[in-house]
Amino acid sequence: MTYHIAVDIGASSGRLILADVQDGKWQLQEIHRFKNGFTRVDQHDRWDIEELFHQILLGLEKAKELGVDNCTLGIDTWAVDYVLLKDGKALTQPIAYRDKRTEKAMEKVFQKLPAKNIYEKTGIQFLNFNTLFQYVSEDPQLLEEADTSLLIPDYLAYRLTGRQVAEVSNASTTQLLNIHHRDYDYDLLDLAGIKTSQLPDLVETGTYLGPLLRENFKDYKLPYVEVYAVATHDTASAVVGVPATSKDFAYISSGTWSLIGAELTSPIVTKESQEANYTNEWGAYQTYRFLKNITGMWTVQEIARCLDYQYSYAEMAEQASQVSPFEQYVNLNDERFTNPEQMIQEIQAYCRETGQKVPETVGELTMCVYSNLALIYGAEWKRLEKLTGKFFKALHIVGGGSNVALLNQLTANVIQKPVIAGPGEGTAIGNLLVQLISSGTFSNLREARAFLKEEISLKEFFPDFTMETDHLKNFQQNYYQ
Repeated sequence: MTYHIAVDIGASSGRLILADVQDGKWQLQEIHRFKNGFTRVDQHDRWDIEELFHQILLGLEKAKELGVDNCTLGIDTWAVDYVLLKDGKALTQPIAYRDKRTEKAMEKVFQKLPAKNIYEKTGIQFLNFNTLFQYVSEDPQLLEEADTSLLIPDYLAYRLTGRQVAEVSNASTTQLLNIHHRDYDYDLLDLAGIKTSQLPDLVETGTYLGPLLRENFKDYKLPYVEVYAVATHDTASAVVGVPATSKDFAYISSGTWSLIGAELTSPIVTKESQEANYTNEWGAYQTYRFLKNITGMWTVQEIARCLDYQYSYAEMAEQASQVSPFEQYVNLNDERFTNPEQMIQEIQAYCRETGQKVPETVGELTMCVYSNLALIYGAEWKRLEKLTGKFFKALHIVGGGSNVALLNQLTANVIQKPVIAGPGEGTAIGNLLVQLISSGTFSNLREARAFLKEEISLKEFFPDFTMETDHLKNFQQNYYQ
């Protein structure tokens, strides 16, 4: 038997998933889960990076208690955020991408280099929290003091192994890599105010980083661990974990954000893809994640928080199922919903301002969100097919959102194609598959996905062709414009 551990950390929680592989089968077990979230420190929203690292070590202790003496490990997290270091030590807690410091950063950058030029260099969509704009918004004195900048998963792996690298699937999201020569772009580094000497070497997905330096953590009882740079961007790992055996497939990685796209072998960098704000993030094994970053479960998560978590997400969906869909048109991608002080009040204010029915109950609020998410998915589905020139037979949804049957059914109704849901832990599973490829269990990604398809159960949702309501038709027109 062999053991492999995926450390998968999202914006709201983290987990360690243990895979026990033997006789061509695997057993998966969540051995540790912990909360995550940013807090206001020194006038900025910041991540408690040291607590996250502590939780990784606690999870490894639990693995040891379960009898795991030797294992491989990979870490994936969200993208774009970074830790500034000097002499190997973090200077501050990293600032979260939802912090408001980058609100005007894009306009500032475009005065020096037009958006068209940046997109032609990088193929990356414009989001005001991309690392390029975060560096522009950084405290100049702090940036000057730092000798190294590491993205979040690379920093955590560095703490384990002592090796500083930038794994490409995450590094590409910084909007600092040139998609044509696959290296840092010097013009963009100058624009961002960051030196090449402050950035680590790029490494490909699956690179072996080294053993866990157990001597540095004598207060913990840890197994022997070999650490790999998996697809360290959680979306990249989620795409690896799509159980598709066909060459062309469309996916949504559904979590706090929704990432809708296709896996390509060459990027699409055109005027049309820029206008649609599609990105060409680098994927595992020389692929590209041609996708659009749109809103996701964040809105529902915030509604739950505003209600002091009186309802589970399953209970919220159950109450929503008692409400008619498509009663409101709410553009959830509007910046006003990015990080409002009170999400429920923001949604209700939007509906009042636009003369629409105001959702009041938890069921009405939840259905409002899910209906509009399905419409957004439908609009981007059509756009994705147009931009790629491909015809997709079904939509794969992986990640936590794949467990929301109501949303899956609404999405199938809108796109009029089957939705294949699962795995819910797609990101962790993709993380594990890279470890299995790197350690020799599988020879390539295609073989790993074929194994995955046999090992997991999936749910299919077929379109209800009777749901051609006037509300749906009207709102589809709004989104498809």
